[in-house]
Amino acid sequence: VQLVESGGGLVQAGGSLRLSCAASGFTFDGYAIGWFRQAPGKEREPVSCIANDEGTTYYADSVKGRFTISSDNAKNTAILKMDSLGPEDTAVYYCAADVGGDTTVLAGCPVDYVYTYWGQGTQVTVSS
Repeated sequence: VQLVESGGGLVQAGGSLRLSCAASGFTFDGYAIGWFRQAPGKEREPVSCIANDEGTTYYADSVKGRFTISSDNAKNTAILKMDSLGPEDTAVYYCAADVGGDTTVLAGCPVDYVYTYWGQGTQVTVSS
């Protein structure tokens, strides 16, 4: 059972990246999938999350209007499309799965929830 992130990299400010979170060993049904990030010297913070069954979404204020989360249950993959990236978005991005589904999303996907699965992270670096 694992979550694997991909799609990170180096991009110039104003650019875009598309992160993927692929699950194996379990199905997305009923789960909330969250994206979190941790910059050097800072605590991990929630970025966005989605309830796979209900479609409910949450975005941190810092990414609203720039990031879009989606999920494909058939493919067991969640996508985070990131546009208008700035240096402040530089961080390691992690995805996580929680059985709370809609409840977790409505709570804003708190980072201190006990998520069932975590990915290993993917580095996103935005140059100015």
